[in-house]
Parts: sequence; C-alpha cells; structure tokens
Amino acid sequence: MITFKNLRLACVGTYPPRRCGIATFTCDLCEAISHELASSDSCQVVAINDVPEGHDYNGRVRFEILEEDISDYTRAADFLNIRCVDVMLVQHEFGIFGGEEGEHLLTLMGASRMPIITTLHTVLENPPSRQREVFEELSRLSDRLVVMAQKGKEILCDKYGVPASKIAVIPHGIPDLPLVDPSFYKDQFGVAGRKVVLTFGLLSPSKGIEYAIEALPQIIERHPEVVYIVLGATHPSVKRKSGEQYRHRLHRQAEDLGVLDHVMFTDRYVQLEELCEFLYAADIYLTPYLGQQQIVSGTLAYALGAGKAVVSTPYSYAQELLAEGRGRLVPFSDGPAIAEAVSWLLEHETENQKMRKNAYLFTRDMVWKSVARSYVQLCHEVLTERAHHPKPLPKHTVQTLALRHAVPELKLDYLKTMTDSTGILQHARYTIPIRSHGYCTDDNARALIVALEAHRVTKDPDLVRLIRTYLSFLDYAYDRSGQRFRNFMSYDRRWLEEAGSEDSHSRALWGLSYAVALGPTESIRAAASELFEQALRPTIEFRCPRAWAFTLVGVHAYLRRYGGDSEVRRIRDTLALRLFDLFKENAGQDWVWPENCLTYANGKLPHALLLGGQWMNRGDLIEMGLNSLEWLLRVQTGRDGVFSPVGNHGWFQRGGQKAPFDQQPIEAQAMIDACLEAHNTTGDLRWVSEARRCFNWFLGKNDLGEPLYDYETGGCCDGLGAEGVNRNQGAESTLAFLRSLLALKSLKPADEETDSPKLATQVP
Repeated sequence: MITFKNLRLACVGTYPPRRCGIATFTCDLCEAISHELASSDSCQVVAINDVPEGHDYNGRVRFEILEEDISDYTRAADFLNIRCVDVMLVQHEFGIFGGEEGEHLLTLMGASRMPIITTLHTVLENPPSRQREVFEELSRLSDRLVVMAQKGKEILCDKYGVPASKIAVIPHGIPDLPLVDPSFYKDQFGVAGRKVVLTFGLLSPSKGIEYAIEALPQIIERHPEVVYIVLGATHPSVKRKSGEQYRHRLHRQAEDLGVLDHVMFTDRYVQLEELCEFLYAADIYLTPYLGQQQIVSGTLAYALGAGKAVVSTPYSYAQELLAEGRGRLVPFSDGPAIAEAVSWLLEHETENQKMRKNAYLFTRDMVWKSVARSYVQLCHEVLTERAHHPKPLPKHTVQTLALRHAVPELKLDYLKTMTDSTGILQHARYTIPIRSHGYCTDDNARALIVALEAHRVTKDPDLVRLIRTYLSFLDYAYDRSGQRFRNFMSYDRRWLEEAGSEDSHSRALWGLSYAVALGPTESIRAAASELFEQALRPTIEFRCPRAWAFTLVGVHAYLRRYGGDSEVRRIRDTLALRLFDLFKENAGQDWVWPENCLTYANGKLPHALLLGGQWMNRGDLIEMGLNSLEWLLRVQTGRDGVFSPVGNHGWFQRGGQKAPFDQQPIEAQAMIDACLEAHNTTGDLRWVSEARRCFNWFLGKNDLGEPLYDYETGGCCDGLGAEGVNRNQGAESTLAFLRSLLALKSLKPADEETDSPKLATQVP
C-alpha cells in the first residue's frame, strides 16, 4: 500500500476574522488536521476576501483571493502548484466565490494539479439551472465530495448522478465539550435561577427567530422563569443589504408581545470559549429555521455535542441528527408548536435528561479529532487513487507542451551552476543548489560521463576543467585502504560513511571507464586508468545485479581503448555470466527479469547483457537482453503509447501492480541507452524509435502531458508525481537528461531517416 508522509494540505474558503460559518469551519478543520498530523505547517489556507483590503489573518493564511477577481484564482492555482501541495480541501458555499453562481472557483480547481476534496455546505435538490451547471463541473473537478449527512449523499446520487464511491460522509466537527449542569454557568450571564432557551449563530431572516418569539407568551404563561437568549451578530451580507432591519423587527415583536424582559439579544460575534459557556448555561437549544433543504447546521451540531435538549424545525439535517430520541421536531413557522415542545421538555425532567444523554453520546464521533482523522484518511485515499489514475492536463496544454519532437540544443549552463570547485552538488530547491545536502560520488560519476561526452561533441575547453573536477572528486572518494568508494560527502568535505553502496562503487567505475575512453588529455586518461584498475578488483565479490550491470557497461567502455587487458576481460566474463545465470534462474514467460521486484535504472541490466553478448560472442546473452528489454518496454508503456516508467512509490512486485509514480528521469535515461545498444546489436531502426519515445518522456509525452526539461535553465525536474512535476532540478535528473540528449545527438541523420543498419561509433 502506498503511504504518504508529511502531508501538505491547502484549505480554500473563508477564514476568521471574516465572520461567517464557513470561516469558523475552515479554521477549526485546519487546526484539527494540523494537530492530527502533529505539524503546524501541514494545513495552510487560501482565504476568499469579500472586501478589497482583505482581513487581518493569522499566519495560517498563505494566499488571499478577492472573490470577484478571476485572475486571483489563477494565481492561487499557480501558487499551490509551485508549493507542491498534496491535496486541496475546498469549502464550498455558493455565496462566497466570485462569478456567476461562484463559477470563478472552477478556474482555481481546473488549473490545480493536486487532488481536490470538496466539502459541500449546501446541497440543493432542485437548484436553478446555472447553479446546477456550476455544481456539476465542480463535482467533475473534485476527486471526492464530502457531505455532512446521509441526506446529502442521497441527493447527490439521486438528483445529480454522482457515483456513491465519489462521496464521503464526514460529520460536521464539534469541540469536545463536557456534559455539565447548566446552573453552574448561569450566574455569569445574569440568569441564575432561570430556565434558558438558546439560539445562536449569525442572524438572518432564514433563522425563523420570529416564530420562537411568537411562542414565548405561551411558554412564559406556564414557565415564567424562562429567558430566551438570541446570541450572534447579524450576518455581514445581510447587514450590507438591509442593515439591522431584521434584528429591529424582532425587538419590536418582543415588545409588542410583552415579552421583552424575557429576551436577551446578544449582538456580537463570540469566540469559541465564550460560545461554549453560553451553551453550558442553556437548558434547551432551539433552531426554528425556515428552510427544509438545509443539510447542515454547525450550531445544531455544537448544541448536540454539548448535550443539550433540542427543539427544532424538521429541516434535513435536524431530521437526521435528532432521530431516535435525540431531540423534538416541530412544524415550520409554527409558534404554538414550539411553545408546546419547549414547555413539555421543561416539565418532564427525566425525558429531558435522557434526550441530553442520547445527544451527547451520539456526537462523540463528531468531535474535531475524529473528523480530522477522517479527512486525513480521505486525503490518503485520493492520493493513492491519483497515483494510479493521474489527472491529465487540459487538452490544449498537452498539445502545446507534450508534442515537441525536436531534440533540444545542448545547454550546459545548469550543469555549471550546480558545480563548484569540489564537484557537483546533489540537490536543488527549484533551480537553486542546496549546499547543506552536499555531494555524492554517484552524481560526480554521472557528471564526469556527461562532461566527457559533451566535450567530444563541442570541444569546449571549459569542459576540461569540469572533467578534472569530477575526476578529482572520484579520486578523493576512493578509500585505497578499504578498496571502496565512499558516496556521501557534506558541504564541508567530510565523508559521511566509510564505504558507499555497491551501486555507487560501480557507477564510479562507469565514470572512470569513460574517462579512459574519452579523456581529452593523456594525463586524464592515465589517472582514470590507474584508479579504474584499483577499484575494479572488489567488484568480483559484489552481489547486487545493478552493480554488476554498471560495472559491465564501464568495463566495455574501458575495453574499447584497452581491449587486450585480460584481467578486465576475465572480470567482464565472470560478471556477465553471473547476471545471465540470474536471469535464467528467475525469468519466466510473463516476468522476464532476474529479480522479483522491478525498481530503478532497470534498462542497465539488458544493456549489460547486450554488451556482454557482443564482446563474448554469446548469442544467448544477446537474446536474453533483447527479450528482457522488450518486456521492460511493454510493462512501462502507458495510455496513448507514452513511456510510463515504474514509480518509486511501491515499485513493481512480481504478481502485483506497477506503481505509476513517482517516475524518475534515471529510468528514462537507462532505457534510452539500452534501446540504442539494441539498435547497435541488431541494426533494427525500431529500437531508435523506442529510444526516442523514452526521450520524449522528458519533453512532455508522458502520463501527465507535462515536460520535465526546462528549456530556460537547461536543467531537468526531479520526477513526475501523481500531482505533477517535482519542480526541483537536482543533479541526478539533470544529468540523466543531458546523458540522454547526448546519446540521441550521437545518431547519424541516416539512422533516423533511412534504413542504415548502424549508429555512429559511440561508447556504449
């Protein structure tokens, strides 16, 4: 199973201090997820602004969008793509995004590479036509839709045709509150000894509070100790349109009915701590909402979570949450029914307590800790799905970026940027070398090969300096007493290990062999030859098939200059036959491979067999090399015939499924070398076409239609993930591209245009 660590999430929605329910939800969700992931930076926010000056946000908000500025949505997508966000969490409500029915949000979603989970705070059964169009596109762009009640899922399936597998039901989160005696908190609000009925939330005409006030005379007649607290400021959008008209109407109504002394209007936006204290003080919570289709109510969820006895109108969310004795439902717009239900609960203490207990126990899975865990699990699910079913770029983008066929010009600027007086640095943050990650022998060996081949093509004298730098690094990396190459070196030139892996040792030999074959001066060839001879002997004891393959490719480059070296030929024969025997022992008709797992740089193994078969005059080695290369190409071909290398998130276990991501440049480079060697061996131009197909992976003919080669810098991005390209341009990826480019540039024009049977003479 694919695992994902250090999740980077971006939550898109309104955010405090903007005053709305979505803002509160966004804040609570982000805090809960960050706590669940034990990382304060794991969940950042893209905040939607309703005013040009924005709001005074805290540090969690990393990007702001002015709701009606569509260019802001495009910039936000670019910002999140560059930051390599893993999953976008959209908080959707039609009223908070710009454009007709919030259509600007679709621009952000469509331009974003990462999976998208959209939480729906409203689901309408019969929306206006344009709302339906926007919603259907939003659904298409989302990897998952989250609703907070089963009714929402039913509507999505029945009315919109959304597959049930695309819908997750995750309850509205609530704070984890204790079940307390209301009397303990009443004195701080001046209501000690009274029975408190509470309604809270941003005030708007849809809340139906006029019917609660209408009920008060009947309630007070039976229970004169009752006080009704209406807690919350007027909703900002209502206030902009009609000011405090609704609140003033409620005041007048209470005055006309003679119950003003029994109503407390608390006209402010309260923070969570104070809100909880109001909830603790309440005996009954009342939601007299007017809308049947309301499928979520944060205030109702909070009240149940605090263990309150609830009276509510039967909107969809209330019907679901208050079932099985967790509350009392009354008809819409019916003051007398409200009066009867409230009075009954005040008069039947045993039933009241039972209702409170039922509500409290029911909501334990709704506390934010559990809700956050559900969202994190859902993130893992969509990332796993995206890894196996990547999201292609829009068609016009693919055509623009992916269909380049011409081989780019050789550009070595970035190679020089990554190289200092010690050697080539391992990693980069985007295009900036990271000095703290230091150097490695692997990359300096690869860089030596690229510099030598580039010098052969360009005769650029500056490359001689680079060749000497990389060769000097390999010389320093070799521990003559232990007869092994060390691999990792810190920026201050301290070796971080006593001996590197067999692979890194063999790659160093590969680089040295090229210096022997292609060194531009006798002193370079002599130094490389001496070190090659010393470092070759230990490889006879190696046990890793890739180490044998890297050594064999290097040996054959060395033998092109010194073909009579019998000791090198003996080692060549031993390792080639050892690799061949492993193929014979393990390969089958459907698994033509010497190991039970396909991992990295796979093309090097058939490449080594092909070279060994030619030099040793062994047709069986050549046949095995060609068969295994054919098989590799077959299992690494994706939709539309693009090269689709095995991903390093799980690799490809025998009998299992190939991991589609992350795809690495080193695999494309190894396959290009192997295909060109297959052409050298057979004269079949089909192998040149296969090499080009693998090379075009760098240019955008891949599973996502995104280029990895950077024409501006001359560097190459570090890999292709389910969410897009890894924009860091490290040494390994850049060298893999340059090596591949130089290999294709070594082709004679006739090899591409005619049936000429051979390539130009080249070092394998």
